[in-house]
Amino acid sequence: QVQLVESGGGSVQAGGSLRLSCAVSGFTYATYCMAWFRQALGKEREGVAAIYTHGGRTHYADSVKGRFTISQDNAKNTVYLEMNRLKPEDNYMYYCAAALFACGLSASAYDYWGQGTQVTVSS
Repeated sequence: QVQLVESGGGSVQAGGSLRLSCAVSGFTYATYCMAWFRQALGKEREGVAAIYTHGGRTHYADSVKGRFTISQDNAKNTVYLEMNRLKPEDNYMYYCAAALFACGLSASAYDYWGQGTQVTVSS
């Protein structure tokens, strides 16, 4: 089992920055890929960024390229999402996810999910 706990969400004005953290515990050595997704009420979960646990290769959604950065600190078993130049359209619940066998921005690839952290961007 892998447990994921997100933190760092909050309210910010457009143009501001936030850094989300995802603390990973359990069978951390088994994870193949970590990612951040976001979801609005009643809508499908959208992949934002993903990182291969070993090697560090990354994927980003076009909507966040150049503004968001995913990174990991393996010593701390933590994955981060640095979000800059935030826009009102980034207003979502953000979820951390872990995959054992695949990677990318499709939610179906992921085996474990956190509870989410809310990001609110005001104009």
